[in-house]
Amino acid sequence: MELRAVYRSLLAEVEAGGFRPAPPGGWDAERIVAHLVANDELMSEATEAVLAGAPFAYYDLTGVHRPELDALVERCGGLPGLATLLRATSGRLCGLVDRLGPAADTPVETHLREGFDLVVDEPLPWSRTLDLHARVHLPRHLAQLRMLRDQPQPA
Repeated sequence: MELRAVYRSLLAEVEAGGFRPAPPGGWDAERIVAHLVANDELMSEATEAVLAGAPFAYYDLTGVHRPELDALVERCGGLPGLATLLRATSGRLCGLVDRLGPAADTPVETHLREGFDLVVDEPLPWSRTLDLHARVHLPRHLAQLRMLRDQPQPA
């Protein structure tokens, strides 16, 4: 699935609003979007390094934790501000990815965990990491947002 198309779906979901609170131990819509913003920034940094021909590029999603997400939510003033920021960070990332060309095959030291199903702790061609982002990471968070959509509660 194309990266821009996945982001369009995510942004439409976020901007529709109407989310329930998070289940116990889970993330609410604000934390999910803050996580996506933080991830976009990390991916943009790695993509810029690849485009610059840096001898070492690094992408580590495992270092983003709840306190950083909470601070980002606070700084943005909630979901509307986060949606605006996600539009900007995803647009920037997609613009950088559009410029990659053959550099997309550059190995990037990659560290990420997506539940128990996807654990990466090795260099991967950057195109592979971007593909995992578009096909696994973003769709999982889109599904989380859809599950948080307000629905009538059973009596």
